[in-house]
Amino acid sequence: MTAHRGADPGPRRDHVVRGIRGYGRGGPAGLRWAGRLVNGRCGRGCRLAAALLTVAACQAGPTRAVLHPPGAPGRPSGVLTWAASAERMGAGVAGAQYRMIVHTSVGGSAPRIRFTNAFGDRPLTLDHVYAGLRARGAALRPGGNHALTFGGAHRITVPAGSVAWSDPLPGRVPAGADLAVSLRTPGAGGPASGHELALQTSYTGLGGDLTAEDGGAQWARTTGAWWYVDAVAVRPDRPATGAVAALGDSLTDGWQSTADRNRRWPDYLARRLHTAGGALQGVADEGISGDKLLADGAGDGAGQSILHRLDRDVLSQPGVRTVVLFAGVNDLKAHTGVTAAELIAGYRRLAHRAHAAHLCVVAATISPFKGWPEWDHDAEAVRGEVNHYLRTRREFDAVADFDRTLRDPRDPERLWPRYDGGDHLHPGDRGMRALADSLDLKRLDCAR
Repeated sequence: MTAHRGADPGPRRDHVVRGIRGYGRGGPAGLRWAGRLVNGRCGRGCRLAAALLTVAACQAGPTRAVLHPPGAPGRPSGVLTWAASAERMGAGVAGAQYRMIVHTSVGGSAPRIRFTNAFGDRPLTLDHVYAGLRARGAALRPGGNHALTFGGAHRITVPAGSVAWSDPLPGRVPAGADLAVSLRTPGAGGPASGHELALQTSYTGLGGDLTAEDGGAQWARTTGAWWYVDAVAVRPDRPATGAVAALGDSLTDGWQSTADRNRRWPDYLARRLHTAGGALQGVADEGISGDKLLADGAGDGAGQSILHRLDRDVLSQPGVRTVVLFAGVNDLKAHTGVTAAELIAGYRRLAHRAHAAHLCVVAATISPFKGWPEWDHDAEAVRGEVNHYLRTRREFDAVADFDRTLRDPRDPERLWPRYDGGDHLHPGDRGMRALADSLDLKRLDCAR
């Protein structure tokens, strides 16, 4: 990488999240952001001993958190430990229950979870929401499944186009742990919001309420997607701790890496950062398969363009200090006639917006894909122009030469066979690890 610049929830109360005018579906992130969330005094729930979360202390006073429009000052406190970019899914199912498994990067206390209705066309109500550390399969550690609240309420309604953060839970989650988030959607319908390619087995259930159970026997069905949850944040042990957002397409989403093993390149990066023990510890995988830098996708499972979703997925997220942009190949292979100048302008717009939010920007060169059915000489020529620009200009804080890492020395237009996941576009596990290992950790944080 080249551096360029320096258990009983009690009485039910409903909490309705209100949007902020001016950030409707046509706004910069395509969503309306939630209003104020208040965490009340911690009572008996703080003293549950066997924890989700090894409970360290009971929070004595009320904590108030205010959410803001995307990219605005005053992002939620804490640092991301996990994230997955939301996209439009199939129709939501009324009465469905989900137990979703997410893998943390940085450890910390007071975990909060963000729920998304970004692509919904009607309000989304969640009336039983729990979280706990997983033991195995769909089973949680005994006594460790805890009810989430939203402004002190155990039920929340999220308007269409909005997201909402939970109140903090007492205790802590460790780094590299599997967190199970269980929820029920009593009246869901219309497009759901979530992440299609989780590469992680999660669980579904129908019938009686299963969300509060520690056991996994009733969660007999599986899903390969994450539904309605898109981020988890913690209060890090060291106040200066930050996170890296990996922004990209299927190569970042992990296609061709081994499922249920956390072998996407951002996963390998998270383990490197944890071992190094520096200021950057959190890693958020904000890749969407099929995503483009410039143009939105269409239909279910298609994401908004990277430029379109930058605010929601990066700039508004807590503790993000660095964004690694690895994109462009889908713009090329779509054969829309995109030029190098257009792609470069997209890179520059993203860098300008991220720098304005005081984030470091690491631009990754576009990796080779000769042998993929949509490869042609015109796309290869544009790829070469864009990569030359990225390597030689000073508009980014650093450049990650992923092209050089993955290419075949004997045929630089192709992936090196040792790294090829089999389709000549996506790296397999070895290639994913090589990408993470190629990053100079010292250059990821430019202290803007």
